[in-house]
Amino acid sequence: MMKQAGFFDVEERLARLSGLGDQLEAFSRTVDFEVFRPELEKALAYSDGSKGGRPPFDPVLMFKILVIQTLNNLSDERTEYLINDRLSFMRFLGLGLSDRVPDAKTVWLFRERLTQSGAIERLFDRFDTTLRNAGYLPMSGQILDATLVAAPKQRNTNAEKADLRAGRIPEDWQDKPAKLSHKDRHARWTLKFTKAKRQDDGTIPATDLAIPFFGYKSHISIDRKYRFIRKWKTTDAAASDGARLREGLLDKANTASSVWADTAYRSKANEDFMEKQGFVSKVHRKKPQLKPIPRHIQKSNAGKSVIRSRVEHVFADQKSQMGLFIRTVGITRATIRIGLANIVYNMRRLIFLERISANA
Repeated sequence: MMKQAGFFDVEERLARLSGLGDQLEAFSRTVDFEVFRPELEKALAYSDGSKGGRPPFDPVLMFKILVIQTLNNLSDERTEYLINDRLSFMRFLGLGLSDRVPDAKTVWLFRERLTQSGAIERLFDRFDTTLRNAGYLPMSGQILDATLVAAPKQRNTNAEKADLRAGRIPEDWQDKPAKLSHKDRHARWTLKFTKAKRQDDGTIPATDLAIPFFGYKSHISIDRKYRFIRKWKTTDAAASDGARLREGLLDKANTASSVWADTAYRSKANEDFMEKQGFVSKVHRKKPQLKPIPRHIQKSNAGKSVIRSRVEHVFADQKSQMGLFIRTVGITRATIRIGLANIVYNMRRLIFLERISANA
């Protein structure tokens, strides 16, 4: 007969998890999740009483569940299962073995409420304020970039596609709410260009590969010194990178005025905008049409690349570590998914920087 697990057995197992380096324990140690409470309560509007009684679960606990989900790329069902299954998840959430665990539907409803109230930007800003107060000011200039984030592909007819591009709801969907709710009207197709790879016989094809891609685009600006995401925006995949620079992606609070970005951000409008706003452009220069790129521009671009490449690590972290992918339908839900990934990236970055300074 199996003996009943006692309190000390659980404690011992948790101590062993700590020794093995429980990632969530580092989150609990470094991040004060209480700072999110005012924004969460405002977004959920539980305090006014009009929406019925108190929430069944603490909003900070629910927000921590979204953090677990984002870190591990989990669906709501998988999240519910793993919170019940994993001691490290329970400890992070402050749940005991006999406590009730939120089910998948509760997690979905909580995220949906945050989505509809547009709270993710405010939650992001709240954490950014925490970073600044801890001494991590945006410094040494900023780097802009964008990455594509995949969403489930849609099977639409040409007529439906034409309607969507024109901003109309296709006629066949209008009286079918179930069908409509599964159709993503905001994600778009685009072409993703990848550099042509060297063939087996040693030759390199003259043209780069163009791969069709469906989904959204995550645009970010990081500060050069600490590499925290400071500004961000979500668009459909077909939106141009360059135009976003003038839509609030630049951080005026950065202590230095230099802005690094690749050639997609190079345009007369952007250069004029940056000059007017007091920024110094370090944006890559484009190759002149039908002419080889001059030596001095090549050298200057190479120097900028060394700095600009730091932003690639952010996306690599989000995609390889967190498996960033959109499971939901529509841009407001895609925005909260990308926003959460940005907050969680900043939390991971903070843990990393704090660890370095503790060891220094």
